Parts: sequence; C-alpha cells; structure tokens
Amino acid sequence: MEVREAILNRRSIRNFLKKEVPEDLITEILADTRWAPSWGNTQPWELMVVSGPPLEAFKQKNKDTLFSGVKPNPEIRMPEVFPSQLKRRYTDVGKSVLQSLSIDREDIDGRLNYYGDMFTLFDAPVMVLFLLGKDVLLEYAMLDVGLCLQTLLLSAHDKGIGAIVLAASVNYPDLLRSLFPIDANKTIVIGTALGWPDPKAPVNCFDRQRADFNEAVTFINSFHEFI
Repeated sequence: MEVREAILNRRSIRNFLKKEVPEDLITEILADTRWAPSWGNTQPWELMVVSGPPLEAFKQKNKDTLFSGVKPNPEIRMPEVFPSQLKRRYTDVGKSVLQSLSIDREDIDGRLNYYGDMFTLFDAPVMVLFLLGKDVLLEYAMLDVGLCLQTLLLSAHDKGIGAIVLAASVNYPDLLRSLFPIDANKTIVIGTALGWPDPKAPVNCFDRQRADFNEAVTFINSFHEFI
C-alpha cells in the first residue's frame, strides 16, 4: 500500500469482526512501530499488548465501572473546556457516529448502549497500551508517543487491521493496574484497540471530515507580508 493511500484511507473503526488477530501479525505491526521517530532517538514509550481472557476481563470490568457511576480519572488529564471550533468538530463526529448507528438524539438507552460498547473497545480482540516513564518531561515525550501511535495505526491499516484510539480504555487506571503488571513508575497514556474491521458496518463507513486546508496551514515566503 502506498503511504499516501494509507494516510487518506485510514479511519477509526467502531465495529470489529469476531475474528482473532494472529500474534505474528501483531508482532509485525509492532516491529514496524518501533521505527517511529522520536526526539534524539530517545524512544521513551513502552507498549503493553493485551488480548485473550485478560482483555475480556478488562472489557467487562471497564464497562461495569462506567455504569456504576465511577468518575473517570485518567493519568493524562482530559481537557474540561474545548475552544469552540474544536468542540464543534468533536460534536460533529459524534453526530456522524450516532446517525450511522440510527441512534436518535433523544434515544437515551441507545446512547448508553453505545457508551457501553465503547468501554468494551467495540469488542476488539487486542488492546495496546502506551506507557511513559514518570521521569521524562511529559509534554515533550507526548510528541514522541503521538509519532509512535500514528506509525502503529498506519502499519496496522497497511496490513488490513483496523484500529481506534480510545480514551475510554484508560479512564480507570486503578482498574488497569489491578489487572495488568504496569510498573508504578509508568504513566498510562492511551490505549488503542486493534482487530479486523467489519467493512459492512455503517459506523465504519460514514463520510469523514477534515478542516479546510487554509485553516491549518500558513505559508510564509516573503518578508513583505509582515510590512
């Protein structure tokens, strides 16, 4: 697959086939991922791959914790307020997801069921946790984690594996630490679900949107522009 094709066609998957991903394929994806660039080749990330019965236990407990009303407490804090433009984009993709699932705005039960699916990682068979040492400068190392994460997403897409980056996977770090051997000196950054995408699921097919090119890009090629 050409790099440009992978960049343009990769998308977040919210419906996975009930089909296991071979361990050697996951290993191949992660072997690609370790070639992600990082500041000074420091490679500060650590990846933990969870599947099988341990992942199934986490999915159920994660969903139960959500529905029991426990307040999320991720180790990487989520913003409480978004700038209006970013909030609009966030709201728009939420509307697209719910519309593709035929869930009306007033359908409280439908929304709750969707959130339950989200906290069970849409039943993906693999979860990859991204960790950082607590002895690194978080703001800078997060740039490296982002590069590593994008490399994983593109490698997975190239091999036919779908993925979605989910804050819902790390909302309850105490739960994760109770189930998996996560060192106390590590910060739990984010989790990514991996699996075979269902190509017929409408939630995997709705039109995606991106900001206008000129909203994000400014060309400076003359000092006269500042005079």
